[in-house]
Amino acid sequence: MPRVRFTSSRRNAELALLFFAMALVLAYAATVEATLLQTVTLDFWVPTAALTAVFLALHVVVRWRAPYADPVLVPAVALLNGLGGAFLRRLDLVDPELPPQDRADFPIFAGVGGRQLAWTLAAVVLAAVLLVLMRDHRAISRYAYTLGLAGIVLVMLPAVLPRRFSEINGAKLWVIVPGLGQIQPGEFAKLALLVFFAYYLVRKREVLSLASRRFLGIDFPRGRDLGPVLVVWAVSLLVLIFEKDLGTSLLYFGMFVVTLYIATERVSWLIIGLLLFFGGAFLAYFLGSTVGGPFANFYLRAEIWLDPFADPHDSGYQLVQGLLGLGTGGLFGAGPGGGQPDLVPEVHNDFIFAGMGEEIGLFGLSALLVIYLLVVQRGLRAALAVRDSFGKLLAGGLSFTLGLQVFVIVGGISKLIPLTGQTTPFLSAGGSSLMANWLLIATLLRISDAARRPVESGGAPRQSGAPAGPPVQLHGAPTEVIRP
Repeated sequence: MPRVRFTSSRRNAELALLFFAMALVLAYAATVEATLLQTVTLDFWVPTAALTAVFLALHVVVRWRAPYADPVLVPAVALLNGLGGAFLRRLDLVDPELPPQDRADFPIFAGVGGRQLAWTLAAVVLAAVLLVLMRDHRAISRYAYTLGLAGIVLVMLPAVLPRRFSEINGAKLWVIVPGLGQIQPGEFAKLALLVFFAYYLVRKREVLSLASRRFLGIDFPRGRDLGPVLVVWAVSLLVLIFEKDLGTSLLYFGMFVVTLYIATERVSWLIIGLLLFFGGAFLAYFLGSTVGGPFANFYLRAEIWLDPFADPHDSGYQLVQGLLGLGTGGLFGAGPGGGQPDLVPEVHNDFIFAGMGEEIGLFGLSALLVIYLLVVQRGLRAALAVRDSFGKLLAGGLSFTLGLQVFVIVGGISKLIPLTGQTTPFLSAGGSSLMANWLLIATLLRISDAARRPVESGGAPRQSGAPAGPPVQLHGAPTEVIRP
């Protein structure tokens, strides 16, 4: 009789962490009201209770459909999502159009915070549906080329639309539907493109791993194999030129290069990628300073980044206010509800990290970054543990993309890189970002479930409810893993 390796599902640990996360959100919401209103209203707990019910429903789905998934992912993301929603409601309470005497009676499900609750419900339901329908993460590789085409269409859609239907604050990243709001198709494009990248590189990694010559101890690829990188580089430059956003361009190009590195384990691809990207960014900056045209917006953003205090009341106003907010917060912050984050333009969206930093300080922001780091680390852990090559590349790419997006937005706010139009995952207001990132987490849950599921000796992970069968060959590999 074959031996079976059993692992604990850790679902009870997930449940305990989830309740702990919601307790922190509840304490944050109470502190905000106590500071702003000098009292705590009787229904302050309702938004947190609604979020808790939503996340508990997702927990039940995970117990049912992915019982061996990582127990940390859902609680960590729920904490980020809950704190973001509580901060958005805090912004609603200081709306200039809301008289101070009416703040205590502001409806729970109104304003930006109320819409965020609704979007959270839709996003979590979408993630649960994906977990139910996707029994095996390898199944989506069958639609890799379709998803790749869809991703390209979603990336280029804002660029080809008229400016009044796609441009906000100088960046053409949205599809604006009058009367209904706007969506950011690039949030969904990154998921579709990552599936295609993982599928393509599984099949081409042996060719892309071939070395042409060795320089300074590093093996560099053959010139004929540079085609895929050059194509993605050209597309990222088109995004930079026509959508006028460095962060989005860096996100697409970076996730391809890192996925390529994971597939081939060649450091030379990272070096080539960095040289290509920074060379393209410098070229765009130089052309923007001389010929203007489609490069002018990027040149302006770069100039603001270099010296935001040169025009602190106009072009540099947003970045200056964000930096002042971070500086005012200091180490410990002014306390939840004690700052003035409403002075920062777009604080509910691009600059939510700066607004929260004024109130929770450097220590609080560091804690948020640690939570993001924990989510990325758990995703990479699933990538290392899963047994098929497609799953490894997909989980690694998804985890890195989430981390890169956080780096891009936090780097822009802290003046490390030029400002971007990216949202802070799970914190910022916006339905597109929430739904896309919860789909990302659902995919990582499915992959981590496959990685942690009990395995028969010499076999592959058994799917939920599936009978034991013969060993399954690894996806795209000529050999099988034999475990004692």
